[in-house]
Amino acid sequence: MKIIARHVTIDMYNCKTNKFANIELLQTSLHNAIELSGLTIINSNTKILDNNHLAALILLKEGHITIHTYPDLKYVAVDIFICDKDAEPEKAVKSLRNFFKPEKTKTTYLKRGDFGTIKDMKPKIKTRVAPLRRIHNTGAKVIRLLARRKRQDNK
Repeated sequence: MKIIARHVTIDMYNCKTNKFANIELLQTSLHNAIELSGLTIINSNTKILDNNHLAALILLKEGHITIHTYPDLKYVAVDIFICDKDAEPEKAVKSLRNFFKPEKTKTTYLKRGDFGTIKDMKPKIKTRVAPLRRIHNTGAKVIRLLARRKRQDNK
């Protein structure tokens, strides 16, 4: 099975650090995490958005990394998309966990571009009609009820 890329998503909850809004410190930590992983930075951009919500985008030769920090929630969301089969994004994940010190972490690994066989690529379509009938019937009942009330009010 040949895949094109790996996508790692990390949700870090109840982070213990107070370094959420410090752009310089976060950029330094990100660059160190990327160096530890053996990845190559092409470009990086970090901005503070609303309510100290910080967003970072790092374009890599091997893919990209995005990070969103939410200091009010003590929450950090990280996406690492890597196209190099030999890259080790897990090292970057470990370094970021050490920086943010979360109480709980949820990590999801996705295989992107898993083409498998042509037979496996057929889309699965499922259609349900029942809810539409219920809405139509309910609408008709409401109209009848309103008409009945109007007649009663006119008497």
